[in-house]
Amino acid sequence: MRTTWTRIPACAALICLGIPCGAASAQTSSRETHTIEAVRVDRAPRIDGNLDEDVWQGVPVVDQFTQQEPREGSPATERTEVRVIYDRGHLYIGVRALDSQPSGIIATEMRRDSDRLLDEDNFQVILDTFNDSRNGYMFVTTPLGAKLEQQITEEGEGNTRGNRNNSNINRNWDGVWDVAARRTAEGWTAEIEIPMTTVRFADRDDQTWGINFMRNIRRKNEQVFWAPIPKAYGLTRVSLAGALTGLRDVSHGMDLKLKPFLIAGVRSRRTNAVDGRTSALRDVGLDARYGITGGLNLDVTVNTDFAQVEVDQQQINLTRFSLFFPEKRDFFLENAGLFNMGSGGTFTSGQLETDLFFTRRIGLSETGQPVPIIGGVRLAGKSGRHNVGLLDIQTDSAFGRPGDNFFVGRYSSDVLKRSRVGALFVNKDSMNSTHYNRTFGADANLALGRSMQVSSFVAKTSTPGLVGRDMAWFGRIAYRDPKWNLWLNYEDVQDNFNAEVGFVQRRGIRATKAYFSPTPRPGRAGIRLMEPMIVITYVTDQHNRLVSRAQHFMVGTWLNDGSFINVIYQKNLDVLDQPFRVHRDVRVPVGGYKFDEWTFTYNTSAARRVYQRFTYEPNQFYGGTSRNLSMTTGVRATSHFSSELQYTRNDVKLPFGDFVANLAILRMDYAFSPRMTIRSLAQYNSSSREVTSSIRFNYIYRPGSDLYIVYNDLQPTGLPRNTVGPMDRQFVVKFNFLLAR
Repeated sequence: MRTTWTRIPACAALICLGIPCGAASAQTSSRETHTIEAVRVDRAPRIDGNLDEDVWQGVPVVDQFTQQEPREGSPATERTEVRVIYDRGHLYIGVRALDSQPSGIIATEMRRDSDRLLDEDNFQVILDTFNDSRNGYMFVTTPLGAKLEQQITEEGEGNTRGNRNNSNINRNWDGVWDVAARRTAEGWTAEIEIPMTTVRFADRDDQTWGINFMRNIRRKNEQVFWAPIPKAYGLTRVSLAGALTGLRDVSHGMDLKLKPFLIAGVRSRRTNAVDGRTSALRDVGLDARYGITGGLNLDVTVNTDFAQVEVDQQQINLTRFSLFFPEKRDFFLENAGLFNMGSGGTFTSGQLETDLFFTRRIGLSETGQPVPIIGGVRLAGKSGRHNVGLLDIQTDSAFGRPGDNFFVGRYSSDVLKRSRVGALFVNKDSMNSTHYNRTFGADANLALGRSMQVSSFVAKTSTPGLVGRDMAWFGRIAYRDPKWNLWLNYEDVQDNFNAEVGFVQRRGIRATKAYFSPTPRPGRAGIRLMEPMIVITYVTDQHNRLVSRAQHFMVGTWLNDGSFINVIYQKNLDVLDQPFRVHRDVRVPVGGYKFDEWTFTYNTSAARRVYQRFTYEPNQFYGGTSRNLSMTTGVRATSHFSSELQYTRNDVKLPFGDFVANLAILRMDYAFSPRMTIRSLAQYNSSSREVTSSIRFNYIYRPGSDLYIVYNDLQPTGLPRNTVGPMDRQFVVKFNFLLAR
């Protein structure tokens, strides 16, 4: 393995021009200045977190890391050593994270894919396997050997700062890989094994991949990168990654994966006082994958079941618009970014989100109940500059409705260095019915230099009975660098635009949204970063009549200890042409309403063993008031046990009626090891008058093969005396086994 370093001369002159040294280095080609040549080995290392094996000896070390936080461009204060080796079917990464104060290492979370992993000491690697400076696979581990993986498309761009609902970062993807870590007297070490079958890459003998490493030293709130990344961006910025060379004669093997599953259980349901039944659950199914080429996968699912999927976290909705719930089902997560077309989360705060394809419209009812999936097939991947996604799913009849066939075709082509153009077709046909729904769309995402981005789409739908006025347009121009974040959005959704397999919050509107946010770093009074923000949103109907306006002013402050303070003031205008039910017994009548909102938030550092989040909102609300309180307390008692309690109270007083909406959520997690975990989730929602609970045990007995034991329970509460409500209990055991060649 060869590591090459190039220092940019005249650094002092660049600083005089306002360009940090680290940022200036990143503006050059990182794949020229930061290069690793991987070393081929004949014997695979044992994945136990021990780097003393002979296979690691003599391998050159990458050890020059640069700070992004807190002092951009400065050398890392703690030494990190990385070695890269490979064989025909696997890539191996050895990490030695030295620490001058090993007792200060923060690592309390073992559970896979936990959000907390990113808030503790961790090591991250991203692989741009097609070397296209756009997409990547990201793997994260910690001193406890916990795992988190993500699929990245379009460098994770397309969203507002701080918005976790980012369709270009697929947090729920479950890739097959292995890792082991251990604490040492000098810090901690880790061994990462990534099978070649987990990632896709071009069919060629000699491979060059983009690669970058990042380490989070939590007690210092220090983030360091191998190939430097400016403060405006993160590891997902693969266009600034270094290069991994020397990969020769690597193979996916036969590239066939079979994952059969077995289900057994029992379900007891009651719809009212007299109607109820208990039924046995037993089923078998199969998921299969075949690599047609190095970049294209063919996936087949038969008799698909998602009994192991975690239940949705409930939300209180005081608006007249649909809430967004993320996709968690395995089959729909792989290569999900290939199918994206829409506004990409940039309108979320204004209930103006438009996504042309939303997988939760397949196999789930409007209330979130599972609809049986008979089977499906998906072809997705990349060939040269061409990105292809084809999906066909057949559902069975349920809830008095016939089954539906869903077909989705998505194509895009890489243009310029980091841009693309593409098209989308979505077709829904109801079985034994003349009803159909079709969506046609075309989009472009243009990266004009490092900081400028222009994105847009145009779409049309076709539905029987809805003729004309069935178009939608979206455009966005954004500028983002370490000091500024500015963008302007425009969206036009006509009255009859009906994307039944999409997520469209409002129709018949024209919306303009402007966003301005500098990011000063005072460097005193314990302040690391400030985010003053002004966001102006105007919404009219199709005749240019103003129907909504929001003037949003915010000052967010990140402190050096990792805590966060936020103050928001927002002036609103909302014109209701139809009354809407804000609560089961309260309706807001037609009219124009002006109201102001305040939000005060304080979050302690998420890395603390005991952490808190607190938000108070003393708001005006549709001619009345709304006093909203949200509190969260989390405890990571040990590296095995953690819990979190969330409580939200909305006390609403309106001229049309008063109500209180309470939501309480209690999570408890116990990790026997990174491969064996149990989670319980209990939720109380006064608006829906329900108490739900779920317990899920997961044992990963080998990567890609799982045993799940799941119990779900729904009970009514708060009903009038002598009233019996619906009840649903389910106990399921699911077993799947991965066969790979």
